[in-house]
Amino acid sequence: MAAPIPLLAVRGSDGTSLLRGPPSCQKLTSFPSASKWMTFSRDGSLVGWCNSDSVSIVTTSDLSPLKTFDLQKTVMLQFSPLNGVLATWRPYTKSPSAAQGEANLHLWDLKSGQELKAFYQKQQTSWCPSWMDDEKVAVRGVSNELHFYEDNNFDVIVKKLHLKNISDYALSPGPSPPKVAVYVPGSKGAPSFVRLYQYPVLEGATAARANKSFFKADRVTMQWNPKGSAVLVTASTDVDKTGASYYGEQTLHYLAITGETALVQLEKTGPIYDVAWSPNSAEFCVVYGFMPAKATIFNLKCDPVFDFGTGPRNACYYSPQGHMLVLAGFGNLRGQMEVWDVKKYKQVSKPQSPDSTHFSWCPDGEHVVTATCSPRLRVSNGYQVWHYTGSVLHRWDVEAGGELWEVCWQPFPPKTFPEKPIRYQAVPSELGSTEAPPTQAYRPPALRHLPAAPRSKLHEEEPPQNLRAAPGDKNLSKSALRNQRKREAKKAARQESGAEPGPDLAPVSSSQSAASGGDSETDKKIKNLKKKLKAVEELKEQQASGKVLQKNQLEKIQKEAQLLKELEDLQLGQ
Repeated sequence: MAAPIPLLAVRGSDGTSLLRGPPSCQKLTSFPSASKWMTFSRDGSLVGWCNSDSVSIVTTSDLSPLKTFDLQKTVMLQFSPLNGVLATWRPYTKSPSAAQGEANLHLWDLKSGQELKAFYQKQQTSWCPSWMDDEKVAVRGVSNELHFYEDNNFDVIVKKLHLKNISDYALSPGPSPPKVAVYVPGSKGAPSFVRLYQYPVLEGATAARANKSFFKADRVTMQWNPKGSAVLVTASTDVDKTGASYYGEQTLHYLAITGETALVQLEKTGPIYDVAWSPNSAEFCVVYGFMPAKATIFNLKCDPVFDFGTGPRNACYYSPQGHMLVLAGFGNLRGQMEVWDVKKYKQVSKPQSPDSTHFSWCPDGEHVVTATCSPRLRVSNGYQVWHYTGSVLHRWDVEAGGELWEVCWQPFPPKTFPEKPIRYQAVPSELGSTEAPPTQAYRPPALRHLPAAPRSKLHEEEPPQNLRAAPGDKNLSKSALRNQRKREAKKAARQESGAEPGPDLAPVSSSQSAASGGDSETDKKIKNLKKKLKAVEELKEQQASGKVLQKNQLEKIQKEAQLLKELEDLQLGQ
């Protein structure tokens, strides 16, 4: 049986249209009225949109109307995982006749069109209830509580999770039993924390399956892996008090449902731009550090597996099958992308899409779409569909005076599209390739016949390197192993660029390398500082649990910034 062809939905000032996906990219139908919101169901069988007057639901198989709801001022809608419930939301308002206001969050039975329940939901963030994949359990956040419902019966609250000042939550995907991660911001000197619970055990001192507390968090982003076994928490502050970063400060924490927690150690200081789980749930990629940013893949032990080096990037996207990874630099960067084969750790292509504000993989794992959308950019709006090898298959630009608001692919159930072998040559296309041309420094005509002289660089570029431990490297310390890999990576980069190799050094045995790297004075100082920082972290956890610390212990906590600065200076000096 042939695999289906995904649809591409395009929403803009001239209405909403549906296109058949690549390679044809033909328009199937269009709906002229401008819509405020558009979304597909999770299995892709339905598509819905809303305007100022109504909410419309259409089947994607034959584009026939399924339901129309006369709901004015609706601005958001969402399908439940099995399409049993439709959730709609409009801004909360008060009127003279209703001092309390009117219910603005409505849940509808999609089959009968009857209203199941109406709630008051003032805030737009986290407006929609969260469902398990089988719709057996749903959860909704209210003030200081999470309410749990079963079998889409929203008249009965089956369980409650009460935590003072609860700010956000994330329900896990994957099979039952459901897990939920909750975030409570810190106050009055107490740290913020994230806890993991497994339904229905929500009460008692031992109910939490995992707990991670931390300071410096104005907000967090919680990301479950697809299996629902672990969650990554990106804690952010709005302002960096040291003045080092315009983006504030970020830290990345790991929590597993088994109770394991860790702070993900990042080699380069600076912001955390993006974090993405691999579809296999066993690895995750982090893009971080001051420009040029680093990108690293970590395993579930939070150990680095592969380092992609440095480059102009601030986003990462795994393919739906998990066999490829795109590292991209959008926003204020030039739109350079790197497509990687994450099984062989080999670069496939290096296309470029300037001024892009949106990127998404097609469910087939063969194509992607990039778009320039309003209101992020109100000029040069449009989108292009291209093959991962860099060939542009379809391009569309908005006419003068128009705007493009959103582009999204039709989703499909997992394993609908099997993984295909990766090709490294660009596929034929009439529109050509988006491969970025190699950049070279300008040379005056009088010097172009001479050999190229080495030139200074503003930033030291770090080449990619495999961080998996080789069998012969087990006797080396971590710092010696890291330094050895950096030397090997730089040597490989010089050979690839054709630069003159340096003088050959005598081979160094593992024991000599360990003696020169692992036992040096600098490494001893670094090891001692890390030991002190670990002790400070333990003292913070004790303080967070309510234990009263001694004066000397409080002084150790106050010296944390000084220790971090000393550690950074030593690591930069290596």
